[in-house]
Amino acid sequence: MTAESAAVRERPGTAACSVTEATRAVVLEFLAARLAGDTGRLVELFAEEVDWVLAENPGVPWIRPRSTGAECAAQFTDLMRYTVPEDARARVDAFLVDGTDAVLTGHLSGTVCATGKSFEGPFALRLTVEDGRITRHHLYENSLSIARACAPGD
Repeated sequence: MTAESAAVRERPGTAACSVTEATRAVVLEFLAARLAGDTGRLVELFAEEVDWVLAENPGVPWIRPRSTGAECAAQFTDLMRYTVPEDARARVDAFLVDGTDAVLTGHLSGTVCATGKSFEGPFALRLTVEDGRITRHHLYENSLSIARACAPGD
């Protein structure tokens, strides 16, 4: 795509622009629901079937395959069950939206309850929104740091 065609695609009042704005609105709702711990709203925001990718990590209890909207929304509850809520931090550095796709990058950190160990690192989250619901949730994070924080011992 050339810069000229990108400018045409995103011209205010075009269908592509309205799709991008609708995606942005759903992602902002998703972030607000996550911040508020509103699992019910998260269930509503996820589609019935979700293309969920989060690197499998058998030593991390909140990381597992998920595919339904309810399972995806429950990831937040699982994360809060196994980590210290007041130590959870996430900072979004970039939020890019193009049509139905959104990408957020930033940094996250937390502490595992069972071990008292901390984890931290960069993340990238790719979301796809179709018909007002999240159909894709691909999260890339520092899985080694998280696995080490979940491992017993030093």
